[in-house]
Amino acid sequence: MDETSIDAGVPWHYGDPFKEQRELVAGRGRVDLSHRGVVTVTGVDRKSWLHSITTQDFESPIAHLTSLILSPHGHIEHDIHAIDDGETTWINCEPGTVNDLMTYLISMKFMLRVEVADVSDQTAIVGAPGWITSEKYPVWHSSAAFVVGSEFVDKYVAKRPGDWKVSELFVPRTDLAQVMSQETPVGTWAWEAHRIRAGVPRLNFETDHKTIPHELGLIASSVHLNKGCYRGQETVARVYNLGKPPRRMVQLELDGSTNDTPLIGDAVLWDGKEVGRITSVTQDFESGPLALAVIKRSVPTDAVLTAGTVSASQTVIVE
Repeated sequence: MDETSIDAGVPWHYGDPFKEQRELVAGRGRVDLSHRGVVTVTGVDRKSWLHSITTQDFESPIAHLTSLILSPHGHIEHDIHAIDDGETTWINCEPGTVNDLMTYLISMKFMLRVEVADVSDQTAIVGAPGWITSEKYPVWHSSAAFVVGSEFVDKYVAKRPGDWKVSELFVPRTDLAQVMSQETPVGTWAWEAHRIRAGVPRLNFETDHKTIPHELGLIASSVHLNKGCYRGQETVARVYNLGKPPRRMVQLELDGSTNDTPLIGDAVLWDGKEVGRITSVTQDFESGPLALAVIKRSVPTDAVLTAGTVSASQTVIVE
């Protein structure tokens, strides 16, 4: 792994990434995600406060939430995974983003009865396939919108290419080794392959400074359309009700007959013209080389594309 990678610092694999992918697909394994940031929010106003500053309905009885923090223009700034245990809302976020997240949260406290703490040094995240439970640790579950055939239908999503039904445990760092030893250890290579296989976007991979939730199919999973005002809501509502986003995320099945594999950031071409960029790349144990890309909406859904120098066929995720 590139030492500058966002996932540097945790195990990339444990010797056989394809075997580790098979473990995840079979519902087994534990993944060290201890490089993710962890924040706690306490206080009697915590739910109503988070409800007012993020895209999700934190006042609902649903304990497991995936939510976004948007810019005033509706662009994605943070993607947070939250679970409330009755006294504390536990939040984890992408590696390298916790300082910016803390700065924003603290700036929005005003006179409300909430306390925000960065507990990344004390708490580690452990990933697991499936929606597991724990009597000892808070556990976040991924959105049901990322499960094939879910009743949570996103108007922009044609179909999900696979299931992203996973959990993340909030574990004291002193317990990390013990928790990891309870199942087969799996590296972030396989975890990322599992994500890309399912066509699930990731902050700072599929997003850039102008990404809106609709482009990535995040409305059903991460945005509540019937709640009150929050930053960026005007853009979300306007695009949802009146228009279509300018770009769409696709999964690309790459030609595996060559030794060339496109890199993140490589251009996606249609008929010789650049129409987007590669955002994630992996080697899947069943399908071979796969990628995610964000491309112009005007590209026909049946167009054969070129990813870097490699021919690629589309699996339409966002229409």
